[in-house]
Amino acid sequence: MSLIIRQYHADDIPAIRDIYAQPKAQAGTLQLPMPSLAMWEKRLNNVPDGVYPLVAELEGKVVGNLGFVIAANSRRRHVADIGMGVHDAYQGRGIGSALMEKAIDLAENWLNVSRIELTVYTDNAAAIHLYQKFGFEIEGTAKQFAFRNGEFVDAHYMARTR
Repeated sequence: MSLIIRQYHADDIPAIRDIYAQPKAQAGTLQLPMPSLAMWEKRLNNVPDGVYPLVAELEGKVVGNLGFVIAANSRRRHVADIGMGVHDAYQGRGIGSALMEKAIDLAENWLNVSRIELTVYTDNAAAIHLYQKFGFEIEGTAKQFAFRNGEFVDAHYMARTR
């Protein structure tokens, strides 16, 4: 398996859009069905300072994405928030682990980030397991965090500190 984790390029945008068009990726994130290419182009062609979009490329195909955002508030510059999606057809192959390893390395060894935060739906057992494997702990639960498939769903707030 030839897996590369790297910063995204503009020509990756259609593949990133396709990741979040997948049913499992949508169900595990705050993305809406039928994401438009124009929306993703607008989002990723105007990446602000402190945002590091990473992609997982497997044998030339972008199959995963991780957004890494450093807090803008000067008193929270030691904090980053992450969100991640893996193409449905490539889940369970270590793509999420590879993205997480690269994000943690970037945070702790290059950007002086000592706290990484994320939000995950309480019914996403695979993602929760992945995050716990990397030292994330559940710090709280948000009731009715988001509306998905016709009902409200809860989410855990998780964080990893070094």
